[in-house]
Amino acid sequence: MAHPLEGKTALVTGASRGIGRAIAERLAKDGATVALTYNASKSGADEAVAAIEKAGGTAFAIHANLVDPATVPALFERLDAEFTRRNGHKALDILVNNAGNSGWVGFQDATPERWDTLIAVYARAPFFIVQAALDRLADGGSIINISSAAATKPVTAAPVYSMAKAAINTLTHALAIELGPRGITANAVAPGYTRTDVNAAIRQNSELVKAVEAQIALGRFGEPSEIAAVVAFLASDDGHWVTGQTIEASGGYKL
Repeated sequence: MAHPLEGKTALVTGASRGIGRAIAERLAKDGATVALTYNASKSGADEAVAAIEKAGGTAFAIHANLVDPATVPALFERLDAEFTRRNGHKALDILVNNAGNSGWVGFQDATPERWDTLIAVYARAPFFIVQAALDRLADGGSIINISSAAATKPVTAAPVYSMAKAAINTLTHALAIELGPRGITANAVAPGYTRTDVNAAIRQNSELVKAVEAQIALGRFGEPSEIAAVVAFLASDDGHWVTGQTIEASGGYKL
């Protein structure tokens, strides 16, 4: 079985469940040693690591509350130590900024505190994680930021989230220009409606499901593994000529 990422190292933030976990599992399946971060769910992170190891992959978990700016330097201290212990060096080949929190805050419910919390995780943390990663990121490596279809098709029930994801697209473009001379690619993957626990309540309502699926060209919710497949392509040698792009993986949402 081919392992296109054999010998590579990867960091996937927010990977205890959902899309992040699927990405961590796919990168590990392809041969990478995967560090995954979690915040609230240690049990979920432990389950993800166990699943990866059971499948023959290599992974470990690090706690990171990305609302707190002090978390980023602490995260990389832990990451450096673990990669050095395992590999003899702290080099990072693949960085996936995926972590998130509850984005469904509307105009009427928004407060400065809730705005700050959302922006901290969805926009500030990815910026400073990339900044911290730059002297560890190997030339020829890859950065993949998880955006959203909401960045270009804003969700009125989640304006702050939509704003933050639009910022991620712009950051991705800037990084591609900045890091191109080092052969480092930077891309964003923008999921649409994907089958995760975040939208479980929506999927229990048959009328809402019909309304959502009517807006998707392929007529269904996506699967986390389908998002992970796009990320894996961008992280592989096959994706080395793609950079500065936001790739919407939504099944054709609101075409």
